[in-house]
Amino acid sequence: QVQLVESGGGLVQPGGSLRLSCTVSGIVFSIYAMAWYREAPGKQREWVATTSSDGRTGYADSVKGRFTISRDNAKNTVYLQMNSLKPEDTAVYYCTVLGRNDWGQGTQVSVSS
Repeated sequence: QVQLVESGGGLVQPGGSLRLSCTVSGIVFSIYAMAWYREAPGKQREWVATTSSDGRTGYADSVKGRFTISRDNAKNTVYLQMNSLKPEDTAVYYCTVLGRNDWGQGTQVSVSS
């Protein structure tokens, strides 16, 4: 059984930073690409960033230059470092294993003064 557990969300002021983590079990983590998505109230879930199995990365234009996705295959964990946060980054953030329909429970990120 595949499990994804996200953590690291919270309330932060505009301009602040957070680091999200997603620890995965039940698969050979190192062979899969991983991604972060987010879902804001009243909006569709949208793609944020991807890391391939060999560490190549891609970002949505809305977060490029502010967010960094990374992975630690020894810890079966993917991270999302979020800097210069804006109110429009407020959402529930989910990690997923690309190519599989496996999702975590999500972690809430709120950016507000």
